[in-house]
Amino acid sequence: MKAMILAAGKGTRLVPLTYICPKVLVPIANTPLIDRTIRYLRPYGVREIIINAYHLHGKIIDYLETLNKNYGILEVSVEKDTLGTGGGIKNTEDFWGEEPFIVINGDIVTNIDLGKVYTYHKNRNNLVTMVLHDYPRHNKILVDSLMNILSIGPNVRVKNSLAFTGIHVINPEVLRYIPKNRKYDILECYKGLIAGKKRVRGYMATGHRWIDIGTLKDYIKANLDFLPANRNLIGPNCVIDSNAGIIYQAILGNGCTIEKGAIVKKSILWDNVIIKEGVKVIDSIITSGVIVKKDTYKAVATK
Repeated sequence: MKAMILAAGKGTRLVPLTYICPKVLVPIANTPLIDRTIRYLRPYGVREIIINAYHLHGKIIDYLETLNKNYGILEVSVEKDTLGTGGGIKNTEDFWGEEPFIVINGDIVTNIDLGKVYTYHKNRNNLVTMVLHDYPRHNKILVDSLMNILSIGPNVRVKNSLAFTGIHVINPEVLRYIPKNRKYDILECYKGLIAGKKRVRGYMATGHRWIDIGTLKDYIKANLDFLPANRNLIGPNCVIDSNAGIIYQAILGNGCTIEKGAIVKKSILWDNVIIKEGVKVIDSIITSGVIVKKDTYKAVATK
């Protein structure tokens, strides 16, 4: 089975983190987001994955080269200009065979059962299956009792509307309906298919984890979601003075140094961060290589 991870966005809502790091490489509890996505796909038989990239694409390419070869085939489709979700999929046309493929947004963390989704797609003979759930903040897709998609927002906010999870299964035939070499939203394609009475249906997901890493608030939530209650996560090769305090939901990346009298509380430290003597870091995100010298720190710090 083949899949695509959409990773070409600039991550503007995650600024300033995405000034230095593409969104799919931000660490979630010390594991880059794209690594979590690849690990999520593999148990469902996905062995060939293509990732489209634009913003800081060199960092994505470099990171993927470090991954275990057992992950399968990983390819990167670099876009000279952003092509949007539809244009990005069309740009990878030569990658696909004759079987339906999975597309997933690169900025979500989830455990939705893709095996059930894929089986549903094939059994219903769908052209497109959009994985939906009830998430009022984003509900804008209207379906009928048979899960045929009737309309796609942004103004659909009626009682029975649902939200798109960012996961879809697509038949290669759909590629014929996407214009080539220009920016294009895949939802516009789906709207055209729906108007033409094509088989665009929803799959209702329930009882699952789903986090959109769209904002700094969501990013923090995703990290904490992987921590046991009231616990900390300390990466390898950290040096923590015996008189330092790592207090309540602190995440330290690889090689961090916490000096005497320093305190880290409800904060996310990336790799090789140094917290100087006596400094208190509270409710903060500190990116790799930053040295924090202020007496009390509550912010986002980037190098």
